[in-house]
Amino acid sequence: QVQLVESGGGLVQAGGSLRLSCTASGSILSIGNMFWYCQAPGKERDVVASISQIGTTNYADSVKGRFTISRDNTKKTVYLQMNSLEPEDTAVYYCAVEIKEPGSKWFRSYWGQGTQVTVSS
Repeated sequence: QVQLVESGGGLVQAGGSLRLSCTASGSILSIGNMFWYCQAPGKERDVVASISQIGTTNYADSVKGRFTISRDNTKKTVYLQMNSLEPEDTAVYYCAVEIKEPGSKWFRSYWGQGTQVTVSS
């Protein structure tokens, strides 16, 4: 059974930094695209950043130049380095990873449990 475990959230002052991690474990043949999403209270879950198998990255306009997504395939881990944090970044952050299990033809998306990021002004 595949599991994603997130870590790294917390409380930080505006202008500060946090680094989120999300590690996959279980029966994994291959890992495809990896994503970070955020969901603020009363709002929809939105994609923050993505990284492909070959390292191509994309970012939401609101985080460009402040956040960096990266991955370590040997550790089956995706990271989100968050710099110059703003109160508007306060949300629960979720990782989502496309995983192909042994015997499967297709990738399936798995979600982490979410980690709270709170930025105080």
